[in-house]
Amino acid sequence: HSRGKRASLAVQISDGTGQVTLRFYHLYAALIEKLAVGREVRVFGEVRLGARGLELYHPELLDPSAALDHSQDGVLTPLYPTTEGLKQTTLRRLVDAALKQHQAHVQELLPTQLIASFHFHHYSLYEALQYIHHPPCHTQLEQFRQAQHPAQQRLIFEELVAHQVSLLERRHYMQHIEGIPVKPTGRLLHSLLAQLPFTPTAAQQRVAQEILHDMQQRKPMLRLVQGDVGAGKTLVAAMAACAVLESEGQIAIMAPTEILAEQHYLSFERWFVPLGFHVQFLAAKLKTAAKRDALERIASGAATIVIGTHALFQDQVNFHDLRLVIIDEQHRFGVEQRLALREKSKSNTTPHQLVMTATPIPRTLAMSAYGDLDTSIIDELPPGRTPIQTVAMPLERREQVVQRVVENCRHGHQVYWVCTLVEQSETLDAQAAEAIFLDIQHRFPSLRIGLVHGKLKPEQKQVVMQQFKDNQLQLLVATTVIEVGVDVPNASIMVIENAERLGLSQLHQLRGRVGRGAQQSYCVLLYKAPLSQHGQARLDILRQSSDGFVIAERDLELRGPGEILGSRQTGSLSFKVADLIRDGYLLEDAHRIAAELLLHYPNQADALLKRWLPHAPRYRYV
Repeated sequence: HSRGKRASLAVQISDGTGQVTLRFYHLYAALIEKLAVGREVRVFGEVRLGARGLELYHPELLDPSAALDHSQDGVLTPLYPTTEGLKQTTLRRLVDAALKQHQAHVQELLPTQLIASFHFHHYSLYEALQYIHHPPCHTQLEQFRQAQHPAQQRLIFEELVAHQVSLLERRHYMQHIEGIPVKPTGRLLHSLLAQLPFTPTAAQQRVAQEILHDMQQRKPMLRLVQGDVGAGKTLVAAMAACAVLESEGQIAIMAPTEILAEQHYLSFERWFVPLGFHVQFLAAKLKTAAKRDALERIASGAATIVIGTHALFQDQVNFHDLRLVIIDEQHRFGVEQRLALREKSKSNTTPHQLVMTATPIPRTLAMSAYGDLDTSIIDELPPGRTPIQTVAMPLERREQVVQRVVENCRHGHQVYWVCTLVEQSETLDAQAAEAIFLDIQHRFPSLRIGLVHGKLKPEQKQVVMQQFKDNQLQLLVATTVIEVGVDVPNASIMVIENAERLGLSQLHQLRGRVGRGAQQSYCVLLYKAPLSQHGQARLDILRQSSDGFVIAERDLELRGPGEILGSRQTGSLSFKVADLIRDGYLLEDAHRIAAELLLHYPNQADALLKRWLPHAPRYRYV
């Protein structure tokens, strides 16, 4: 017993085979009494090598008589995550009481005949819970750690089924007001393609066919089109639009930012005005008179293609006959907004919905976040694209990169310089970008250089981006605001500072801003040395692969779902026992069983949602 600056107690115990020391720093009378010489004790804790050989620091003292209670014998003791003021022993007592109390009331919600073919079917839900809280000593812990034990899989599977039921319910809700089938002749599509200086790739044609097949049904299309950076999703959307325009319906195209919306507007105007259609741009920045005219043209049906940002949701926007909604970069818009656009349809029908994203989403994630949508993938890049060369360099060599960049600008190339900072702060990012802009401008006054960051007003950003697009600027210093969709074919170099701070998918998106023309393009990843193992792995993946799906799969393994989908979508992915990455192989079966449940066992489906997702929004129709 030592009393000094910090009192401590060292106790030597033996079980007849050897000795070990228990060491305590928090002392109280009952503890000292329990540890009197000659007493029998039962202890549990982590063994470390200390001054006296093997030592246990603050072990748990268990009731020695429990060792003689054979009902408890042979099971492992659970260790729960605790919080201040809540002891392991208290938590174990509460869990055991709850298990006992509910033994007779744990309702089986997965019908036996639906799960009979699965190897975990012989565990009832209660048995699975009992096993997980008190696994026998002979349990293979490695199997348990990887959640491969049938008792764990019984629970995991039920949770995955509940999530899939929720998604399918949403899909049924979206489709319960019927859609208007389109009956295209193909003449307009032929005219559109005849104007183009190239023919669509086989992948674009295949996806356009899948969309057309959906739109010919009486129920509304709900389709997600994924295409890697530069795969030509806009043209696929235009091909889909042709079918609706032939039926004299209206189309709404919605993008997350004004820059992107404007880009779609320019493309659709170039393609459809020569064919005799009016393309209308609707943005918050329109002056009152222009906005009034736009709203009138949309309401009268004179504007057949309407393009904008979330301004399209506003109450004063009334469509004449909305038949197709195209949403670009879905993860910026929640389901609620997709539902809101549905309300814009006049004739009590649901418009067809086409959702596009340039963020390749791994299959397991797509099934979990977008299970209410059918998926198409454009898995081929248009010809004439030269692969981007990616190099990683430490920040110390930044001056060398600046010199090379300036030299390239003088040879007629355009360059992006992207700044990201250690702190996740728009203000600090803007300051960093401004510092680089001023430095380069001061040292190379003949260089035409622009600056874009999140603190600028949308109109200011727009002006600079347009100047860069029109080749009036040679170098664009920017924060990550240029991430999605902006197309400048002459830009051939992308420098990303502090690249290790960004996620893989984001880096891949940024890199996709170059390499859109025929000349060789480069992406330089400047990183702050030394790199962590994690940072090194991320930059290596980017250097080795330009396939967005491979990159997204690795991103999911490294960082989880939140970063790929954006926080908006991941709220619905907060699983209690399942783990998308670990248990993804169960998803297809879970999806199939969920569909069966909704069809044949609606009451159980309902009870499952109440059990696993009590707070999720419910989509019900009468």
